[in-house]
Amino acid sequence: MKEKTKILLTDDQILFAKSLETFLKNYADDMEVIGIAENGRKAVQFVQNKKPDVILMDVRMPEMDGVEAVQIIHQEFPQIKIIMISTYDDDELVRNALRAGANGYLLKDISPTELIISIRALNSGQVQISPALAQKLIQTTYIEDVDQAKLDDQSLNKKFEWLKTLTKREREIFSLIATGHDNNDIAQRLGTATQTVRNQVSAIYSKLGVKDRFEIIRLANKTT
Repeated sequence: MKEKTKILLTDDQILFAKSLETFLKNYADDMEVIGIAENGRKAVQFVQNKKPDVILMDVRMPEMDGVEAVQIIHQEFPQIKIIMISTYDDDELVRNALRAGANGYLLKDISPTELIISIRALNSGQVQISPALAQKLIQTTYIEDVDQAKLDDQSLNKKFEWLKTLTKREREIFSLIATGHDNNDIAQRLGTATQTVRNQVSAIYSKLGVKDRFEIIRLANKTT
C-alpha cells in the first residue's frame, strides 16, 4: 500500500488550519496532516524532528514569516515541497517566496478540491501558482521591462526568436500555461484530449529547454 503524503500546516490562524486539516482528512485519503505550526519558527523546529513531505505555509506570521521559514527549510531539506497559501497577492511576496525555494504560491480563496489537486501535482515537479497570480506576474514584469529598457527593433526580434521553434498550437498552449492554466483546463479550452496536451507540453519543454511551468512563466516574463 502506498504511503500517505505527510503534510505540515503552518498558519497563525488556527481555525483556518484546523478546518483545512479536517477537509484533507475527509476528502484526501492519500494525505495525512502530521502537525500544525503557528508560525515559521515552529515550522522550522517541527521539521527538525519530523520530516513532512509537504508544507502548506502562510506568508505573514508572527515571530518568523513564511518566506524566511521557507529559505531555512529549503536549504537544509530541499526535498520537502512547500506551497505558500496566503491572502496576500503582492508581486514581491510571490517572487521572494519562489526565490526562497517555495514550490508554489496559492491564494486562500482556492477551493479545497483545487488545493488537493495542487498538492498531488507536486510530484510531477510542476510549480503550483494561482492563475490570477501568474497573470499578474507577467503584467507586472512587462511594466518593469518597459520602464527599464527601450528596445529597438533588432533586440525585440531577438527576444522573440525562440517563438519560431514552436508551432501555432504550441504557442497557444504556451500562452495558457503562462497565465496559470493546467493541462485539463487547456484541453477543455482547445477542445482536445488531456493526454494530447501533455504530449504538446512535453514538446514545448524540450524545445525551450525548461523543466516546469514556473520556467515557462519566467520565460514569458522576459518576452512580454
